[in-house]
Amino acid sequence: MKILVIDIGGTNVKVKVNNDQERRKIPSSSDLTPQVMVTQVLETTKDWEYEAISIGYPGVIKKGKIKTEPKNLGQGWTTFDFEKAFGKPVKILNDAAMQALGSYEGGVLLFLGLGTGMGSAIVAEGSVVPMEMAHLSYRKGTFEDYVGLRGLERMGQEKWEKHVQAVIVRYQAAFLPDDIVIGGGNSKLLSAMPAGCRLGNNHLAFDGGFRMWDNHYH
Repeated sequence: MKILVIDIGGTNVKVKVNNDQERRKIPSSSDLTPQVMVTQVLETTKDWEYEAISIGYPGVIKKGKIKTEPKNLGQGWTTFDFEKAFGKPVKILNDAAMQALGSYEGGVLLFLGLGTGMGSAIVAEGSVVPMEMAHLSYRKGTFEDYVGLRGLERMGQEKWEKHVQAVIVRYQAAFLPDDIVIGGGNSKLLSAMPAGCRLGNNHLAFDGGFRMWDNHYH
């Protein structure tokens, strides 16, 4: 099956198909509504062939439906009919969960995405469990306040990194993962990988999108 994967970020919307090595980007902004995105994706991929679509979305997804509007994009996502707009079958997953699925190698995987905020997901025996741990309380705020971009800018690299280490130790104790992947744009800033962790790769989000149509994963 030929699948188009759409990875929606606050800076860019990235697209790729599973029969081609090329990745293409569309700039995203607070003006990006779902209809604008669909129009731009169709224009950007008009020379590609695909039968189905996977979307990685920066927000809460329940039973394949978008439940929260994005923070940095236009509005109207929770009521939009993507299948009707694209005219093809569409599956939607939280963006961190999609990258977690693409990173999965077996057992229990914990994925943490260090970007503007903090994305989190678990994959256990092929089942994806998206989570919203960023907003749980931590110190004098939330996890996101310390390990997201705000924390990095407020405290600087060294202190930020100590909090990342502390958060990972807590999550290891809570979830007992076999494997931890740290992804997101700020993962590259870590001077050393915490014990038991490996560095993610944004390309793995596309692998996750392709796996969404594979019956081995759910």
